[in-house]
Amino acid sequence: MDFTLNEEQLAVREAARDFAQRVLKPGVIERDSTMTYPTDEVRQMAELGFMGMMVDPKYGGGGMDSLSYILALEELSKVDNSCSVIMSVNNSLVCYGLETYGTEEQKQQYLTKLATGEWIGAFCLSEPEAGSDATSQRTTAVDMGDHYLLNGTKNWITNGGTSKVHLVIAQTDAEKGHRGINALIVETDWEGVTVGAKEDKLGIRSSDTHTIMYSDVKVPKTNRIGEDGFGFKFAMKTLAGGRIGIAAQALGIAGGAYELATAYSQEREAFGKPISQHQAIAFKLADMATDIEAAKMLVYRAAWLKDAGKDYNQAGAMAKLYASSVAMKHTVEAVQIHGGYGFVKEYHVERLMRDAKITQIYEGTSEVQKIVISRGLLKGDLYVDME
Repeated sequence: MDFTLNEEQLAVREAARDFAQRVLKPGVIERDSTMTYPTDEVRQMAELGFMGMMVDPKYGGGGMDSLSYILALEELSKVDNSCSVIMSVNNSLVCYGLETYGTEEQKQQYLTKLATGEWIGAFCLSEPEAGSDATSQRTTAVDMGDHYLLNGTKNWITNGGTSKVHLVIAQTDAEKGHRGINALIVETDWEGVTVGAKEDKLGIRSSDTHTIMYSDVKVPKTNRIGEDGFGFKFAMKTLAGGRIGIAAQALGIAGGAYELATAYSQEREAFGKPISQHQAIAFKLADMATDIEAAKMLVYRAAWLKDAGKDYNQAGAMAKLYASSVAMKHTVEAVQIHGGYGFVKEYHVERLMRDAKITQIYEGTSEVQKIVISRGLLKGDLYVDME
């Protein structure tokens, strides 16, 4: 197994690291405190090509591999997870879903704008009564012949207030269960689309999370993704790749906390020497570094499997499950290492701790990841061979 990054991957990681430290870090505390959407920062991310990294260049994307994307997302997540989740949703869910399953006409009309960051997209699956149970869609798309009539409510929608395009999962034929669900491309300025108030969240506070209401929205049949009834399968296949992005976000959160804790422990003195030289702190750092390295192997492996065209469903679930746990565990430890300073905003670790929690919830809770993993194990289709 070769763990060496190629020149392009190294360049992408360095560019993302520089951008995160130079552009994102100076204003991240204020944006978090005031829930201010990072408009200028997202524009600059688009200029750097971060909003459509894996999309074919003929549609305006970067044409990069999944690992390059993961490396960039990891570095941004060490600093600003509101920006990284905006990037993740646009890349992993919206651009990927359209490029992989959309028609050529849909790609020309929508993907070209999304990949360049001219437009931002949102993925609309969760509902007030259908979160982890995605088969219980109450949003309906009634077949009216040449169009669907869309009605319902979606909540916890990242990019809900700034997106120009929604990929909406809706029930067309309830009698068919999950086989009666469709995925529709909806433009947010169409009549009947209403964006609710921005959610006041524990973490990722400057990203925009909204409830979206659809009332008799006319969606052309040409805006359906895939064949009739493909919607649920589309959502699950798209989320399988999306969870690798969230795993990378969790990895970045843990890595950022570790870097801050290490630097602080070497500067802060107690009992006549830096606290990093006290075994209690040194052992915490050792545990953090070991767990982060293990998470990194799972995340990078999942990206490698995806790039290699191999089954990455369970590998992605494992990566998200473990990396999100590491992020939660070790951001708490980073706060502990900082002591009282860790409890104030100035030292950044309290924000990373708050941001870490959502990685165990969105794009499939930790419990859902265990369902995915265990089903794969029991079916005997878990891919474990790296050759």
